[in-house]
Amino acid sequence: MMRKTLLAAGIAAATASFATAVHADEGMWVPQQLPEIAGPLKKAGLKLDPKQLANLTGDPMGAVVSLGGCTASFVSPQGLVATNHHCAYGAIQLNSTAEKNLIRDGFNPATPADELSAGPNARIYVLEDITDVTADAKAAMAAAGSDPVARADALEAFEKKTTSACEADAGYRCRVYSFMGGNTYRLFKNLEIKDVRLAYAPPASVGKFGGDIDNWMWPRHTGDFSFYRAYVGKDGKPAAFSKDNVPYQPKHWLKIADKPLGAGDFVMVAGYPGRTDRYALAAEFENTQAWRYPAISRAYKDQIALVEAAGKDNPDIAVKYAATMAGWNNTSKNFDGQLEGFARNDVLGFKRREEAAVLGWLQGQGEAGKPALDAHATLVKLVDDAKRTQERDLVLGSFNRSGVLGAAVSLYRLAIEKQKPDAERESGYQQRDLPVIEGSLKQMERRYVPAMDRQLQQYWLDRYVALPPEQHVAAVDGWLGGSDKAAADKALARLDGSKLGSLEERLKWFNADKAAFEASTDPAIQYAVAVMPTLMDMEKKAKAVYGTALQARPLYLQAMADYKKSKGEAVYPDANSSLRITFGTVKGYTKLDGSVQQPFTLLEQVAAKETGAEPFDNPKALLDAVAAKRHGGLADKRLGTVPVNFLSDLDITGGNSGSPVLDAQGKLVGLAFDGIQEAVASNWVFEPVMTRMISVDQRYMRWIMQEVMPSPQLLQELGVAPKK
Repeated sequence: MMRKTLLAAGIAAATASFATAVHADEGMWVPQQLPEIAGPLKKAGLKLDPKQLANLTGDPMGAVVSLGGCTASFVSPQGLVATNHHCAYGAIQLNSTAEKNLIRDGFNPATPADELSAGPNARIYVLEDITDVTADAKAAMAAAGSDPVARADALEAFEKKTTSACEADAGYRCRVYSFMGGNTYRLFKNLEIKDVRLAYAPPASVGKFGGDIDNWMWPRHTGDFSFYRAYVGKDGKPAAFSKDNVPYQPKHWLKIADKPLGAGDFVMVAGYPGRTDRYALAAEFENTQAWRYPAISRAYKDQIALVEAAGKDNPDIAVKYAATMAGWNNTSKNFDGQLEGFARNDVLGFKRREEAAVLGWLQGQGEAGKPALDAHATLVKLVDDAKRTQERDLVLGSFNRSGVLGAAVSLYRLAIEKQKPDAERESGYQQRDLPVIEGSLKQMERRYVPAMDRQLQQYWLDRYVALPPEQHVAAVDGWLGGSDKAAADKALARLDGSKLGSLEERLKWFNADKAAFEASTDPAIQYAVAVMPTLMDMEKKAKAVYGTALQARPLYLQAMADYKKSKGEAVYPDANSSLRITFGTVKGYTKLDGSVQQPFTLLEQVAAKETGAEPFDNPKALLDAVAAKRHGGLADKRLGTVPVNFLSDLDITGGNSGSPVLDAQGKLVGLAFDGIQEAVASNWVFEPVMTRMISVDQRYMRWIMQEVMPSPQLLQELGVAPKK
């Protein structure tokens, strides 16, 4: 979930912000940089010893976990995990039907025994160790010589070997992360908890209050929180879902803050931000602004319209595609907000000026600067080359991931890879990946309706046949039996005969060999067999591009970092889904229209937004409690009521959703869940004037659990049971 005209002062402030050197609130810092930021942390208000934060397996850092796309944290010794409602939305949707709709009604089990599986692919990753493997990674690539494909293969082989050795300890999931374009490589070792259960979720009228209308907006009044619980085998080790499993007992868990949070207070976040592109080339940014974001946003909006129309007449579609729709809506609105920010702040002009300054600095170094200059030229050429087929790649890639076709392509590729020794298989198809593939096949049962899948297939096929002739793929046209709309319509009619909509059928093919696929008469499988050689050839070409970038990008990004250091600017790696720390203060802001925004929203404002219709329909229990002024001992004396959401100037992005917001003592004050639309362009260029993180206040979470959908047992477990 994770944005008029500007006043003259606002324009000046925003423009000046890009030129400012170092900001205390800027930076998604890697743990290895904590000594570097110890001084700013203390100055900003941290009461803990910064060295305590450097202990990633200690308190409080050891409580922070990844969900593989969102962040969460242990909040009890019995494996209770706090995260966002929108992060748990997939699990809520998987357990919902049109008749028993947990999205609408919420989920509040009486005992842990009543908790529901979050799905076969739900994971909680507990970080245990980070190891620098840069020297070995670079040595492996150097030994491969100058061939780009060989270089990419060498790095992949190194990553497989390294993760395999790491995962020799049962129950662990390991991954090699690249930083600064490949200047640094680090191995992350995580305990992989595979039995994750939904322990509490408020109804969507709380957890998604304001819906897509309020998404990326302030003021905000959303109770975006839910709880999972981590389970393990009786031996304390990770295990697949079983009724015999027991709650995981973490070494560390967060305590709820016992001091009221207020404006100007220090806050920090530890989490797993997904991706930023602050070191991207101007050419990469320009193509993103001109084509990538508009194209993807348009595609999502088109598909949203199709699902919404179908869902009005079919509640099954509305429920089964709810999580998918939430993702499309969120990304589309995010991209639109970024595009507005790009135009408003002339980000392209800034990126071009910044890049020209770096190149000028390099040119001034004579021969010493030439390798980085050549690397820059290579990267620009790669961008230009990719643009030639980007429309085709979007269309064909999306078509190949849809419903039964996605299952067919994945299953056939798995059969091909199974013929190889495990170490030689493509990443994503190794033995370690089989549970995830199988889980996806199972989850499809709750996220697929044949009639809707057909409409989405038709959308992408219609776009494919409309491509210029030179963008067509011979194998696809061959399967279609032509290259026009008539051929596409006939192909869709054939696909209606696929049996892969059946879970039993998908699981049968999960264990089938390559020959069985090639003899199949199932039309979806026949498509996979027909196009796979072409898809694999495309992969090889993409690998050559990647291998070229592996040599060029580290050289140029190191030069950019050196340039920034020479000017006293902050240098930290772009986000890449690895653990980061960011800090700042609780702070409001001034909107683009000049209106001053307070840092807290209030309980009574939630009721004031009531319309009786989604997305502003509050539970009756909430409206009754507000009307009766039942604050439950959670009111802030300074505000006169219970705070709902709050703003701070922390530097976050997607993936930080669910991150614990900690106070100066390292105690939990809330959960990060969004940013503001005016600042989403910060993924590319940091905007200190406008950057704000939106969090749900722990006092509102507790109030919901006391007054609206009571869960006294969880409040007791959290150590915050109401005083009698």
